[in-house]
Amino acid sequence: MDSTAQRALRPTGRTVAYDPTRPAPPLHVRAAAVLEAGWTGTSTVPSRGLYPHQWSWDSAFIAIGLRHVSPLRAQTELETLLAAQWADGRIPHIVFNPSVPLNAYFPSPDFWRSSTAGRSAGAPRTVQTSGIVQPPVHALAAWLVHLADPGLSRSRGFLTRVYPRLAAWHRYLLHRRDLGGGGLVSVVHPWEQGMDNSPCWDRPLSRVTPAPARSFRRADLDHGSPEDRPTDLDYGRYVRLAADYRDRGYQDGPGDFAVEDPAFNALLITSEYALARIARELGAAASARQDRAERLTAALVERLWEPSAGMFLCRDVRAGELIPERGVSGLVPLLLPSLPHDLAATLVRTLSGPHFGLGGTTRLVPSYDLLGEAFDPHRYWRGPAWFNTSWLVERGLRLHGERGRADALRKGILHTAGASDFAEYVDPYTAQACGATGFGWTAALTLDLLHDRPAWDRNGVTAIKGGDRG
Repeated sequence: MDSTAQRALRPTGRTVAYDPTRPAPPLHVRAAAVLEAGWTGTSTVPSRGLYPHQWSWDSAFIAIGLRHVSPLRAQTELETLLAAQWADGRIPHIVFNPSVPLNAYFPSPDFWRSSTAGRSAGAPRTVQTSGIVQPPVHALAAWLVHLADPGLSRSRGFLTRVYPRLAAWHRYLLHRRDLGGGGLVSVVHPWEQGMDNSPCWDRPLSRVTPAPARSFRRADLDHGSPEDRPTDLDYGRYVRLAADYRDRGYQDGPGDFAVEDPAFNALLITSEYALARIARELGAAASARQDRAERLTAALVERLWEPSAGMFLCRDVRAGELIPERGVSGLVPLLLPSLPHDLAATLVRTLSGPHFGLGGTTRLVPSYDLLGEAFDPHRYWRGPAWFNTSWLVERGLRLHGERGRADALRKGILHTAGASDFAEYVDPYTAQACGATGFGWTAALTLDLLHDRPAWDRNGVTAIKGGDRG
């Protein structure tokens, strides 16, 4: 952590009277303080109240921000998560802290029963986890963390140790989760995609019989307004899907819910490029990974691009059809360096048009179509703007030469993060804070945008695709 942030976090030992003229701490100091407050000694919780354990893609985003204040902590963040990897390669979406009471979060370890129900899939015996996964941002995070302090990374053998685990993670997804047979990865639960309550899931979820409301207790409602959270009906379906997957021993195969999602697959492709860069750093062959990323991009276009929508859509694998809902997930493929130019240009038009309104009616990217029947500006992933997806879109805009739009979005993210006290998500029109405040990835990605815009252009996905440039 830099000296300014350290001074801001150090207890003074005296009470300071309220002084209305005293200036607020700089944004980077406030963001660093959020991450410091969430640090457990080995990882960072997304939110002390609402999310008191370690979450998979949260930790990847948090590591991307942490690298600017402590590259060692950023490396430790990823190493802690990867230590809970299953023998089949999956990285679980939650790693549970045994010191947290069971009733602090649901579904808790006694629901997932990872060490028993997941035994045949190679769940670890010494730590309790969930049995589902989240988007594969991890290799990208590992590469960017390495770039923050290559000397420290090399002296600790960071990439040497994480590379085999990241490669196994990608093998799991590519070999076990191609449920549609077209080369793309399927998610088997809305929680796996990360955008839990998106209207994109409504159609495939309608086939799922919900678990009875009396069979579970929603701890999330202790920390958030019911109007901001999923409905009891949706939550009952989530619980049923998770319980059925657990009762199958976490074995992958056809089920009631299997969806090819554009953001999940775009992040896998981006991380394949990152793995190629890591392999090259370690003196290993990288061409096969770059070729795979190109093939996956082609499969993404073939299976999920919908010209009439002007964006990528989710595919319901069981029904064999695209889901006609516009979610922010369909804009995330802007991250891909091999995306055809005409498709990238169309995505930019859709992003700035009436369905998402960026640069006009909205400053951050809404999570769902502003004109959609299911749009709700406050309810979880059904309309509010999230900082991680806006960060991904900002990176994609910059990658495809839309520097003016990227700069405006960056400015909007930074202003809204500070004004909302690093909210979990915000109303896309008013920027009113929703969910938790002091949220981990909001603070982390604020740090990244404050410190590393040029470094991404030099060493991020552009350089990953370009071979040895850097």
